[in-house]
Amino acid sequence: MVSQVETPVFDAPHSRTLARNLSVEGLVQVFTSFHRNFFTGVMAQAMRIAGQGTPVLVVQFLKGGIGQGYDRPMQLSQNLDWIRCNMPRCIDSPQISEEEARSLLELWQHTRRVVEQNRYDLVVLDELSLALRFGFIPEAEVLDFLRTRPRHVDVILTGPEMPDALLDVADQITELRRTHQP
Repeated sequence: MVSQVETPVFDAPHSRTLARNLSVEGLVQVFTSFHRNFFTGVMAQAMRIAGQGTPVLVVQFLKGGIGQGYDRPMQLSQNLDWIRCNMPRCIDSPQISEEEARSLLELWQHTRRVVEQNRYDLVVLDELSLALRFGFIPEAEVLDFLRTRPRHVDVILTGPEMPDALLDVADQITELRRTHQP
């Protein structure tokens, strides 16, 4: 007996609409670690998905230093937009200037807006747990964002010490640990 699996071919303009009309619900994934060095795996996943034609947004809340900002995204393919705060440095403590706080808030508001507009199917919120812990973004707003996003959108949250409220709504939690010390 021979079986054959046939992959349906969709017209490019209609394939996203068709996929969104299917009953597939997006997942909330959490990647957490005590160390801030696991972004490579998440980014590889985002790039792989973008390479398959899925629109992806990567948001790095605490990274700066490259004169970027939400209005100047880096495009790492035709399907992956990568944005950071418009600030001159990377943030590693809750002590920030008013300008940096404004930049963080603008980035969060932009992220919410473009997700509500249905522009992306995967959204990566890098170091979100630290932005929450430092008090830059209200936890209630993140929970509302996850609850009200278009139902097909997958969201990946990263960062150390992820709040319990976000772990409770996650469909998948990946905790990365070192097995040895150098």
